[in-house]
Amino acid sequence: MGTSRMYADENGDTTWQQIDLAEQPEWLTGIPAKDIKFGIRKPNVTQEWHAAPARQFVIVLSGQLQITYVDGSVRVFGAGEARLMDNITGKGHETMALGDEPCITATVVLQDQEPRIGKI
Repeated sequence: MGTSRMYADENGDTTWQQIDLAEQPEWLTGIPAKDIKFGIRKPNVTQEWHAAPARQFVIVLSGQLQITYVDGSVRVFGAGEARLMDNITGKGHETMALGDEPCITATVVLQDQEPRIGKI
């Protein structure tokens, strides 16, 4: 299982950082959440450029989710991977489920919606 964080840098460009859980104790002790919802993303349909609608964790339950960043780099997330979506400002990212199966996700919206710019 991998954990990462997407965020907007000082220029408003969305990028990401790998998260070592041992270095983020609040991720282990608990972060107050507002709600949880599940999503089904059809394969090979691109969601055009967008920022995250809220500070939230997105956990891939099945399938694969591809994220394209402003610099052209691409990351693919699979089942069991969790991302903190901190890029609620800036230029955003593109999203697409890969393969022949839908991508099923669980999204946990956080109570704290204060934007975070840069690495943690």
